[in-house]
Amino acid sequence: MRFLLALSALLLLAAAAPRQGLDWTTQAQPTATGYLIGNPNARVKLVEYGSYTCSHCAAFANESEAELKGRMIRTGSISLEYRHFFFNALDLGVAVLARCTGPRRFAATTAFIYRTQDDWLARGQQFQETNGARLNMYLPIARLRALVDGSGLTAAVVARGLTPAAVDACFADQAAIDRLTAGMNALPAGVTGTPTFFLNGRLIAHVTWADLAPQLRAALAR
Repeated sequence: MRFLLALSALLLLAAAAPRQGLDWTTQAQPTATGYLIGNPNARVKLVEYGSYTCSHCAAFANESEAELKGRMIRTGSISLEYRHFFFNALDLGVAVLARCTGPRRFAATTAFIYRTQDDWLARGQQFQETNGARLNMYLPIARLRALVDGSGLTAAVVARGLTPAAVDACFADQAAIDRLTAGMNALPAGVTGTPTFFLNGRLIAHVTWADLAPQLRAALAR
């Protein structure tokens, strides 16, 4: 009996421990309103509410990339659950496109989207201003696709390996899009904008990477 209990304890510890040599940034699983990136058994759990059209979110993503994803998440020490927050239709369309790249490429695609935000966002806003009357005649799901295409982001993500057929399928999946938008009706208290974080369940709103990094390092040191 003691042997079985000891064996069970060892198995539980093995499941919780980071797997040596595995790049956890390539491991992700979809959630109702986003993606959980990294080791799901990580001791330190970070949740981010982010918007792809948010300049502060882009600054955080770009400034944190080397340490947060490059070391903390990659090694399995921290997991990041990225939850989508939408300010506008382009935001939603970009989220659909990012999720379309699938679990292994979601983190890299999100990093690319934030890294190139200045370019595609300006093009998307210009496209919407120029074609507003025509876009208003489209069904909502077709409007989403047109906005993302008009921003140039669809072509950029396809050039990175996503097939046009996959893009078509993702923008035809009304049920999946409805699940994403439903998340905006069930936001936790304190989530009023982006980026907003929860560190092991504790709300940390509207901070920069310089503010959050010491708190993550302290959590890892405990």
